[in-house]
Formats: sequence, structure tokens, C-alpha cells
Amino acid sequence: MDRMFGTMTRIATVVVVLVAMVSGAQGQIQSVTAGDFTKVGLSGGQFLKIGVGARGTAMAGAYSGVANDLTSIFWNPAGLTQVDGFGVDFSHTFWFAGMQHSFAAFMIPVSENYRLAASFVGFSSGDINVTTTDQPDGTGGIYNVSDIAVGITLAGNLTERFSFGATARFVNHGFSNMAASGFTFDVGTRYETGFNGVVLGFSINNLGTAQTFDGPEVTSTNNPVPGLNASPIDMQIQTSNFDMPLSFRAGIGVDMFNGFVGDRPITDEDGTVVHQWIMAGDFETFADVPEQFAIGTEYTFREFVSFRAGYRFGSDQFGLSGGVGLKYMAGGFDGSIDYSISPTTELGLVNRLSVSIAFE
Repeated sequence: MDRMFGTMTRIATVVVVLVAMVSGAQGQIQSVTAGDFTKVGLSGGQFLKIGVGARGTAMAGAYSGVANDLTSIFWNPAGLTQVDGFGVDFSHTFWFAGMQHSFAAFMIPVSENYRLAASFVGFSSGDINVTTTDQPDGTGGIYNVSDIAVGITLAGNLTERFSFGATARFVNHGFSNMAASGFTFDVGTRYETGFNGVVLGFSINNLGTAQTFDGPEVTSTNNPVPGLNASPIDMQIQTSNFDMPLSFRAGIGVDMFNGFVGDRPITDEDGTVVHQWIMAGDFETFADVPEQFAIGTEYTFREFVSFRAGYRFGSDQFGLSGGVGLKYMAGGFDGSIDYSISPTTELGLVNRLSVSIAFE
């Protein structure tokens, strides 16, 4: 009991420090103005906040304490320790207004206790017509927004119950023929309490320095005074810095048939888990939007078909989410396909499709 209390005390201390770091960062941002103030629009790199994987998004993002697959790289990198053997995952989001968002990851076990993964995130707006105040219907030109993030994640078990994960990520933002790039970092922890299947997850996401757009349109050579015979001079547009969307996430996942509803999972003669029911909750605080809270649930029958639902509080667009998943296991092979749907308040439906494979 004393050992468990000591461990919980250390974790609580870490959580307090992490919250203080995020709160401090938010305080620095908020100090630039006064009066009525909202944080919306103060951060760039918004594609880094788009959830990946149909399982987690079907639960409305209540996933940091549940994550045990390759999408843990986004939700809580410490969850990678729950993946055995090699793993591959691909997820695609049909975002609103014709925009597309994709996630791909590959993981290898470094040792019994450590996992190493590489991931890719891509966001594309598709072609957009160039318009001006003089030509609001279009000039005939087109441009697009194309953002990418490439990361490396290391996760490991420090004890039988406590694990950690960290991601280093190169981020590039492309806008027309302009670009901005830099590095971001995620850090996460996962703790199995040993009490009735309760798991706790914490993470800080998108720690990084400010970025600035640059490109050929920034510099030009022009006549300083139109109409006069003067030598042209070099001119440069001064672009503003923008921060990454820093956030802190704390979550809890509960296996309901492991103490709350029953003393152990319900299995049949061959050891197959007949019924599995997971409840989860996540709290997120952001540097650029108000805090949000999500609750989610997942019911799985015979380790084959899963039904999921969730609700997000505090978002101006997302609320209810849902989805379904199918899983096939044979020998050392696990394969799954998942689908989720998230209606928005004004922008239509967001659909996600995920395919994952794990093998020893």
C-alpha cells in the first residue's frame, strides 16, 4: 500500500507540473492583450489537432487512457507499449469542404519493454481559386494548402504499470508557394492503477518553437516611387511568427467487466472474451481554444465486432460521434478495420476509415 501511495504521489506531482507548464504557456499568450479576449486564432498548425484513427474519434476523442494501438502516437504515445510485435496503421479522414487528412504509422519492438515507431500526417485542401477584391469570382489561378508532419516515437515500460512515450516531429506548412517548418514534441504517460481495470493517461502535445512563412513572394525588386525614374530596390515583406497549438490532455479508461460490473472479463470455453465494455473520459486544455471534455464508450462482442459512441463538450462544432469496428485474429496476426462518423454543427459530416495490422 505504501509503495502504491508513493507511486501515485509521484504521478500526481508530474501532473501538477505539466498543468503548470501548459497554464504558464497560456498565460504568456493571453498577456498580449487586455479586455474581452479569446484565444482563438493565436496558433497555427491546426491540422496537428485533428484526431486520427476511427476508434478514438468514434469515442469523441476520449481515448488517451484507452489508446493501445498505433494511433496512440496522436492521443498518448505511451499507449504504444500495449502493441505487441510489428504494427502498421493507416487512417484517412474525409474532412469538410473537400479537405483530406491522412495518418500512417509503422512500429517495431526494440526490446521486450520498448517500442519504436515512425508516423506521417498529411493534410490537403485541394485546389482553391485565387480571388481578389477586384475579381471576387476568381482570377483564373489556383493555389492549395498542403501540410505534413513526420515523426519518430519511442515508448517504454518503466514498471509493470507505468509507461512513457515521446514523439519528435518535423512539421512543414505549405501555403501557395510559401512554406514554414519546424519541430514539435509530444510527451505522454500511462498508468495502470490496478484498481478495477482503471487506466490513467496524460500527455502534452505540440511543444515547439514559433514558425514563420517564407518563400519567393516575400522578396521582390520594385521601383520605390511608381512613375519616377528611380533605381529599383529590393523589398521584403515581414511575415509574423505563429505558435504551434500546444495542449494538455488527461484521460481515464475503465474496463467495466474487470471490477465494476463483474470480477473478471466474461469468456467462453476457448478463452475468447465474449463481452468487453470500456468507458472513458478525457479533459483537454488548449493554448488557442477553450477547454473541452469528452466521454466515450466501446462495447465489443467476442473480440470481433465493436460498437462505439461518444460526446464532446466545449467544442463549437463537434458533439456526438459514433462508429463500428471489425477485428480478425489468427495465430500471430491481428487485423482490424474501423469506421467513425462525427456530425458537425454547421459544416456537415466528418467520416473516418482506419485499417491496422499487427503481427509478431
